[in-house]
Order: sequence, then structure tokens, then C-alpha cells
Amino acid sequence: MGASFEDVNAEGSFPLVIVGGLSGAGKSTAIDVFEDLRFFVVDGLPASIVPKLTALFSGQNQLQFRGLVVGMYFRDRTFPQSWLEALEELKLQGLKPQIIFMEARNEVLVRRYSSTRRPHPVAQLMAMDGKEGDDCGPLSLDGAINLERERLYPIKKMADIVIDTSDYSVHDLRKMIQRKWTALEEGEGRLNIQIISFGFKYGPPAEADLIFDMRFLPNPYFVQSMRPLTGKDEAVAEYVLGVEPGKTFLVKLREFLEYLFPLYEAEGRYRVTLGIGCTGGRHRSVAVSEALYKSLKESNYVVSIEHRHVELG
Repeated sequence: MGASFEDVNAEGSFPLVIVGGLSGAGKSTAIDVFEDLRFFVVDGLPASIVPKLTALFSGQNQLQFRGLVVGMYFRDRTFPQSWLEALEELKLQGLKPQIIFMEARNEVLVRRYSSTRRPHPVAQLMAMDGKEGDDCGPLSLDGAINLERERLYPIKKMADIVIDTSDYSVHDLRKMIQRKWTALEEGEGRLNIQIISFGFKYGPPAEADLIFDMRFLPNPYFVQSMRPLTGKDEAVAEYVLGVEPGKTFLVKLREFLEYLFPLYEAEGRYRVTLGIGCTGGRHRSVAVSEALYKSLKESNYVVSIEHRHVELG
């Protein structure tokens, strides 16, 4: 479990969470979630000020808060290099910041910006610097999103949690952040494994490191009594995994991952996200994901699970 308030205070350290990601992907919602969890939250500070803020926070009565949450400031000409330097400085202070990275598909971000009519921060910076797009005109919204995605890749690579918010309502997103943070908090300092079931007809999760295709398994969709069920139901799980080839496949998949995870940890990886897909994301991928989640939890891995398309399939 995560350290208690007394443990944190005694050690002179505290939980530090950095929330960043693509503009419009849900950073504000994530920060609100942590504020509700009784974290002290600060947003809009330049990266160079953050190490000074943490020094001030550590000198206060930390019993009032569970920790400190800082939102990444995007409107900075030196971004993201300034944040990479700030993260190194925080580590020199003895802090271990946990990074949460929010992202979404381009078409979703374009729709969100179009509805708010707010300028994209990268486009603003380019205009202030007098730089133009490749077509010798103002940078388009889609171009600004692609440029920001490219610039933020080093931050995403370091993140402990990556959340694609494309298909979530605000309420669903809040629940997902709480769930993933709880799993990370319980296994601080260890490899964080995220399992996402999905439907190929809706698209694979952008944050997945590994994609496994379950469409070779028997499909409960064609059994009338099972069609309204999901992979969480015992009848579906037994139909998919109780016989061959599902039975042997699950054993082989687990053996492969048991071999792979230590190699990721030795490489210094913070997390591994597994995408488990079938046609609609309702039956086979959910059944395999649930079985894998249970197996990994029983072996004391730090693991979270998300069924992205179960209600759509």
C-alpha cells in the first residue's frame, strides 16, 4: 500500500505527481480528481519553479495533504526540455515524481478545440515566434496537435500512467484515473502493467506497447444465448478459455509475459501497456484480459485493467 501520512512526514518526503499530456486531452479533469483525493494541486507554473515549490511544500505541515500534484505548463518556448531538466532536479532532491500522461486521438482533440474555440498553445507559440507552417501559412490545428505530440514524446516515454481519453465521458475518466492511480500507488517503484481490452473495429489503444489479437479464439457472438453477455460472465469465459486453443494459449501468453516483464524492468521501464483485442471488444478480449489480470494479481504484479469497448461491442 502507499505510505501513510505519518510515514511520509517521518521520511521527509511525500508523493509527487506530475500531470501532463496533449492539450485538450483531460489534464484539468485529472488535476481535479487529485484535488478531491486531498492532494495539494498547482497548475500553470513554469517548469523552473517546480523544484522550488517542492522545497516549500516539504517544509509545511504535510498532514493536511496526501501529497503534491503539479500540472505541466505548456506555454513555454523551452518546453519540453525545461520539464526534462526539472524532473532531473527533483530526483536530485530525493523525490520520485510519478508522471501521468493524458492523450487522445487527433480527431477528438480537433473536435474539442473546435467546440471551445480556444487557440492551441503550440500554434500560439509559433505565431508569437513568427514561425509558419510547412505551407507557408499559419499552423493548422491538426498540425499544432501533431507537433505537440512529437515534442511530448520524451515525457510520454517516461510516464508511469498513460491514459487515452478519446472514448471517455468526464465521469468515466474520473473513475479511470482513480483506479489507475490506486494500482500505481500500491506498487510504487515497481513495473506498472496496464491491460486494455478493445475492439479492432473501433481501433486499438494508442498507448499500448504490445497488441495481442484474440480473433483466432471461438467467438461467443455467434451463440445466441451468449451474445448479450460479456467476457466477464463465466459462461463466456469458459467458452473462450475452457477448451483448446484458448486453454493452452493463456498458459503460453502468461509464460511469455513472465519472461518479458523482468527485461522491461532491467531496461528501466516504468510501465507496460498490453492491448488485448477481438472484433468488437466485448467477449473474447474481455475474457482473456480478465483471466490475465487475475493471474498477474495472484502473482503480486502491479496491474490495472480497462475494458475500453465492452459496451460498444
